[in-house]
Amino acid sequence: MEFDRIKSSAALIYEEFIQKADSRTENWPLMSSPVLQTIVIVAYIYFVTCLGPRIMENRKAFDLKGILIVYNFGIVALSVYMSYEFVMSGWGTGYNFRCDLVDYSTSPQAVRMAATCWLYYFSKFIEMLDTIFFVLRKKNSQVTFLHVYHHSIMPFTWWFGVRFAAGGLGTFHALLNCIVHVIMYSYYGLTALGPSYQKFLWWKKYLTTIQLIQFVMVTSHISQYFFLKDCPYQFPVFIYIIGTYGLIFLFLFLNFWYHAYTKGKRLPKVLQNQTWAHHSNGVMNGNANHDKEE
Repeated sequence: MEFDRIKSSAALIYEEFIQKADSRTENWPLMSSPVLQTIVIVAYIYFVTCLGPRIMENRKAFDLKGILIVYNFGIVALSVYMSYEFVMSGWGTGYNFRCDLVDYSTSPQAVRMAATCWLYYFSKFIEMLDTIFFVLRKKNSQVTFLHVYHHSIMPFTWWFGVRFAAGGLGTFHALLNCIVHVIMYSYYGLTALGPSYQKFLWWKKYLTTIQLIQFVMVTSHISQYFFLKDCPYQFPVFIYIIGTYGLIFLFLFLNFWYHAYTKGKRLPKVLQNQTWAHHSNGVMNGNANHDKEE
């Protein structure tokens, strides 16, 4: 009886909460409720941490060179497209980079932004393949908590972004993330092509710098919300999520930068796994020898 009462109260709270959602996105794939995506995320976590390594334990690692080339350059193409759409639907056509509110209208511009947000959300499921490729290639040391946490939390939190706030200042970090993905996955793709392409990877040393700049920009931009007077952003919960996430990875990369560059020391293996190889934009899925490079 008590359980029924709790269940009823929870359902009531959820119904009241969902009434504030964006009616434009309610019938889009995966948007009706967070249940289906939660199942997918749980299945992903179970496979990459338990089932996958168990299946591969007595098997030979898969040679996925061709698949990795197509995958990485596919992510590059998708990221270029999403960057363009974010710019054309707001960030280059009217947003002022301060208190940009969500446009909930059905104007072509507003719907275009919402659609881009959904595509960005869905791309996070595609990027789960980063970890699955690790498992299939028996790179289990790369499947760390931070890596799995990142790939699990991004689609989960962005469900709320698309469902409640598909636009406005909460999407700036997504634009930055797409731009960084173009650079990072280009590197992964070139690496997957083999040693003959090493001469085109002279810019590898700048990758961590690019990541660090990204998190500084994300944290700086989103923190404006807490200092601007009278910024009636419609879904402030999303701002807190982005701010917290940005700070976590900013500190993570500052720690890496301090140890790897300021002190000039080689990082312990565990820190390599938690920072460089598992930054917030994916992993070096195309580099068969990246375990030895840092």
